Amino acid sequence: MNRKILQLALPNIITNITVPLLGMVDMAIVGHLSQLHIGAIAIGTQIFNLIYWNFGFLRMGTSGFTAQAYGARQLDEAVRVFLRAFVIALVIALMLIVLQYPIALLSRWIFNGSDTVIALALEYFFIRIWAAPATLGLYAIKGWFIGMQNSRLPMWIAIFINIVNIVCSLLFVLVFHWDIKGVALGTVIAQYSGLATGLFFVIARYGKLFRRRLTMQFLSDTLQWRQMKRFFKVNADIFLRTVCLAAVFTFITSESGRISDEIMAVDALLLQFFTLFSYIMDGFAYAGESLVGRYIGARDRRSLVKAVRYLLVWGLALTVLFTGLYAVWGEDILRIFSDKQAVIDAARPYLFWILIVPVCGFAAFLFDGIFVGATASRTMRNSMFVATVAFFGIYYILKATIVSGGEEFTWNNVLWTAFMVYLATRGAAQAAMLKKSVYNQIKT
Repeated sequence: MNRKILQLALPNIITNITVPLLGMVDMAIVGHLSQLHIGAIAIGTQIFNLIYWNFGFLRMGTSGFTAQAYGARQLDEAVRVFLRAFVIALVIALMLIVLQYPIALLSRWIFNGSDTVIALALEYFFIRIWAAPATLGLYAIKGWFIGMQNSRLPMWIAIFINIVNIVCSLLFVLVFHWDIKGVALGTVIAQYSGLATGLFFVIARYGKLFRRRLTMQFLSDTLQWRQMKRFFKVNADIFLRTVCLAAVFTFITSESGRISDEIMAVDALLLQFFTLFSYIMDGFAYAGESLVGRYIGARDRRSLVKAVRYLLVWGLALTVLFTGLYAVWGEDILRIFSDKQAVIDAARPYLFWILIVPVCGFAAFLFDGIFVGATASRTMRNSMFVATVAFFGIYYILKATIVSGGEEFTWNNVLWTAFMVYLATRGAAQAAMLKKSVYNQIKT
């Protein structure tokens, strides 16, 4: 079982290390420009997180359905899942492009920061929004590959995307001096390059599988409402779950900006540690999606239980590893993202939070993958509801009882305390429902 997990997890880890590099490279480039640019990238990135996270079901729902179809050897259904997800991705992306100006107005209202920071963030937004078809299309492609037990192709796609992004962003900013616009344009070019590469791999590896089925009758049956109803039902739960996720992270960025531009920059840098850990853990979560869906589709309860247990053991090991790495090299990692001494000094008192992130967060990441593979979307949704209520409840209670005017240090610690409670609550709620929502899908 360990070999199966690692065969799926390691390429996904490499993939997921490269995914945050898109944001980390942007952060590292602008982090050497000014504190205002750090805040602008934080807001700009969070706008797209708010948008794209809400459509994360295009990846998660696709991988769960595909893995179960693969386990049951229903290849017709696997093809249908891809076609449904990809068509829906393109329709949503076109709607986002049409609605870009209302989204920008809403973002200006949601996020706090100085006029200069907001203006820079919107410059970034109006360019990067044109990558929406590529970004959402890649969600569908990646989810389908994971469901088909193929984690290597998404790895090569992600590596290629990040090479293009790094080269273009450095060229546009350092050579052409296009500032934050250059960073956004580099991301757009990288995303479309990735989409083209993903479609190439679909055709090259699975072309025969599709050619046998791409008839007008097959397409008509695939896109009928009766056939798509379960797809939308599961994904509606994932959508609501992701709305809560986006609300929490949007609130963190907005509230840190309410404290000060400096605290916004500090929290943006500290969240990179969370991002790095989460994407490493998601490598194993994606392995969970593949294996759990496969074993449920094959009605193999023994292998299902074994896979979940082994995944949790790997999660504990990674938690110990990352806590140690952050304890020893936390400030050194921070300096990679910014060479501004004032920002480093402001961040130093909060570095202890990066040691708590792995402990509170590892279970939430792994259970997400397990529940996605089981298409247990209702439980995912409900656990996220509980965690979100806990986050806002803890934050406002502590803020009302502890924070007085002007105490930035205490205020920001309250924000991070609520975030840790949120992560821990997600994991605990899903653990409590594991047997009922996952194991019991296969009767003994």
